[in-house]
Amino acid sequence: MRLVSDGDSTVWQKYTTKRDKAARKIQAWWRGTLVRRTLLHAALRAWVIQCWWRLMLARQLERKRRAALIAYVKKEWAVVKLQSLVRMWRIHWRYCQVLNAIYVIQCHWKCQTCQTCSLLRGHCVVTTTHLQFHIEIINP
Repeated sequence: MRLVSDGDSTVWQKYTTKRDKAARKIQAWWRGTLVRRTLLHAALRAWVIQCWWRLMLARQLERKRRAALIAYVKKEWAVVKLQSLVRMWRIHWRYCQVLNAIYVIQCHWKCQTCQTCSLLRGHCVVTTTHLQFHIEIINP
């Protein structure tokens, strides 16, 4: 635009030359380039934030999975330990029964008058469900 005066009044007139048109095209291209660059930078920043957020969610999920696995392993270990203790107690109880039976037999055998006439040979098998006890009286 230019200012033109013709006597009493001053008027702005539009004039377009090739040079002005070329300058406007270059300015429009540059503004578009700046806008596209700004949008690209904003998109890249958003992408970086999204990648970071996904990484944080994956880490949090992994921590939850690990905690659940550790809790499961602890419960399983406790169950196995309890089962082991119960089995041990049952075997010990059966062993004590066998020992008491042996003591009773030995006591009665020692009280017999003919203790040198025979020998005792015993065999005991303790299982989880029953007790097998075999005694043989051997005459030499």
